Amino acid sequence: MSTIQDHVKQSLAERFSPLFLETVNESHMHNVPPGSESHFKVTLVSSEFDGLRMVKRHQQVYQALSDLMGSPIHALALHTYTEAEWAARSGSPASPKCLGGS
Repeated sequence: MSTIQDHVKQSLAERFSPLFLETVNESHMHNVPPGSESHFKVTLVSSEFDGLRMVKRHQQVYQALSDLMGSPIHALALHTYTEAEWAARSGSPASPKCLGGS
């Protein structure tokens, strides 16, 4: 059985031919039922982002995942990089703690 996380990863891999792609289900960090797939962090490195501002990169990712946005995906943290930007980093940024919930 395919998960939402699998769908996200497959859709982005097909659309961007990434040099690096990581999808992390962060739903457990939020006030949602156990086993939820509603909050994700995506780190995506692709030559498709060369020359694009961050907003345009994010718009392209949202377009690639349009069938999932809103429902079942509630939140999507995007970290999009060119190959040169990624080479200058030491990995994906850590996610902040959720302030919502009980």
